[in-house]
Amino acid sequence: MELNPRLSWLDLSHNLIGEFGVVNLGSLETLDISHNQLHVIEQGAFSKLTKLHTLTLDRNFLYRNLINNSQAFQHLYRLKTLDMSFNSLDDTIVEHYLSNTSSLEHLTLEGNILTRLSPDLFTASRNLRSINVENNLISEIEKETFESLKGLTRLNLARNNLVSICDFNLHHLKQLNLSRNFIEFFITSETKNKYELEMLDLSHNKLIFFPIVPKRNHLKYLNLQNNRIGDLESKMSFLDAKILYREKNSNVFETKGNDDMYFNLNQMPLIDLDLSNNRFTSFPLKTFKYFLSLKSLNLSGNCLMNISGTVSKMEQLEGQVQQQTFPSLRYLDLRDNQIQHLSPQFFEALPNMEKLVLRKNFVRLCSPSHEPDASQSIRDDNPIGAQCTSFRDRRNLKHLDLQDNGIEVLFARTFEHTPLALLDLSHNENMTIAREALDGLQSSLRSLSFGSNRMTSSAFSLPCFNMLQNLDVAENSLGILPDTFACSPLRELDLKNNNLTHLDETVIKKLLLHLNTIHISGNAFNCCTAGWLKILMAANVKIPDLHKATCFTGLNESIFEEPLTNQSNQCPFQVNTEVGGTDLINLTLVIVISLTFMVIALVFLKRIFLKKSSLLTFRSNKVASCQYCYNDQASASVAKISTFETVK
Repeated sequence: MELNPRLSWLDLSHNLIGEFGVVNLGSLETLDISHNQLHVIEQGAFSKLTKLHTLTLDRNFLYRNLINNSQAFQHLYRLKTLDMSFNSLDDTIVEHYLSNTSSLEHLTLEGNILTRLSPDLFTASRNLRSINVENNLISEIEKETFESLKGLTRLNLARNNLVSICDFNLHHLKQLNLSRNFIEFFITSETKNKYELEMLDLSHNKLIFFPIVPKRNHLKYLNLQNNRIGDLESKMSFLDAKILYREKNSNVFETKGNDDMYFNLNQMPLIDLDLSNNRFTSFPLKTFKYFLSLKSLNLSGNCLMNISGTVSKMEQLEGQVQQQTFPSLRYLDLRDNQIQHLSPQFFEALPNMEKLVLRKNFVRLCSPSHEPDASQSIRDDNPIGAQCTSFRDRRNLKHLDLQDNGIEVLFARTFEHTPLALLDLSHNENMTIAREALDGLQSSLRSLSFGSNRMTSSAFSLPCFNMLQNLDVAENSLGILPDTFACSPLRELDLKNNNLTHLDETVIKKLLLHLNTIHISGNAFNCCTAGWLKILMAANVKIPDLHKATCFTGLNESIFEEPLTNQSNQCPFQVNTEVGGTDLINLTLVIVISLTFMVIALVFLKRIFLKKSSLLTFRSNKVASCQYCYNDQASASVAKISTFETVK
């Protein structure tokens, strides 16, 4: 097959190519031969590809024919990006392939069998800017392996067998991924140079203490999830780390005299810290003094029972009780812990917190008569305010997740003076909502969730929300569609898995002013009163789960289930429900009563007429015959007037 010599990009991936010969494509810049059976590359195969800068060779058999294959790379003078992932390459093989790649900037060797990294590996590739050796068997990194790579900014060592980093000194590195290893400690070598590191991922390791990061750094994102880190102030956890730190930096301490491994930690520009799924049982508020720039903190999946501002009795006696605030924090995730309450001082210390996630805890809400005393809650022996959490007057809180906390009662004005835009109260089974419970949220709330609470229709006495767009009441026990839903400008309504047999058309028509999407599956709808569905479909309202929705109809004492969209032919009569459920009942009653009076009147007139007619004579008259309406057929036709036909 002849190829256009001006071709700049060629994709030969996912074929059965075993050998690659000379290709005369002088304009080719990108070549992809991945997912083949390539094991032979002719020595001059790339000699004509003078402009090639990107070569993808992953998932082949390049561990074979090493000598001949590696010599083919000597012609790639402009190669910038090379991917040789999943080729069963070991340390020696990689060193041969890289011996002729002086222009290389981006190298990917994921999924091979590298066990050790040494300076010799990258001797010929001094221009490397990013290296990806994820998912290998690396357990050792020799000294000076990366130091000669002055332009290296991204290094991915995830999914290997590393057990420690005890001499980190890559000053120019900006992103380092060490996730999913077996690392127990991370220690930095202190120098006079500033580290450029911005992102460090140490997640899914075996860290037992906070990593000792460079004192002078640009670190903004630190991921420590799924480790064994406990209390940050536990001296026992840091003992081994301090010994190693002093050994590695003894020369620095001789001149400066400061061996505090967390010295200047509060000057680190960290904005995102993930400590989820560790072993914290407490997290004192004063810990935030180390992270003065922090905007997002994730402490989910720990064993936290308390995040407090309590101080010791000694501090009280010495007059050191002082409220500290940490205004930078905006997002705090505390889901899946054992938290029972948050003190007023907690909220005062984090005045600008906008999003708080407390799902899967044991938080109890305060009633209006049991508000905790903020002035007393800072003492470690004071029980006042320790039994409940108040969400009143949290001026900057906009997103609150209280899902699955076992909340039994939502008290009146629980969120007064708190401008929540999103509130999740789902999975609090059998929760009782007091009157005016949500008062104060009418002008701010945009999303509200009561899903999976087993609540009945009578429990949903909601006020009218001026901004509410999303309402989730799925998996409850609603028997009717509450008319209070219609006074909010809802765009999406979730009614899945309730006990609804129909949707009130009056309410539906009011909702249509704003409604875009509705979820209805999992209800026991009546097939013969599904006119509301036509209204929704005519208004082009999206029903994503319509294909799952079913309805029931009865015939000859049997009940049948069928798709809601089938418009059953088993109904004894078809009801035109577009009039509206309530209007239809009223109209039917009026017609029945009117017909009853008509029948009574006809019977009464008939009797009077018969009495008078019995006294009349027709002697010497010319009687013309006329057909009178009193007969069986006429009576029968009147008695069979259908109220539903009249509605038509």
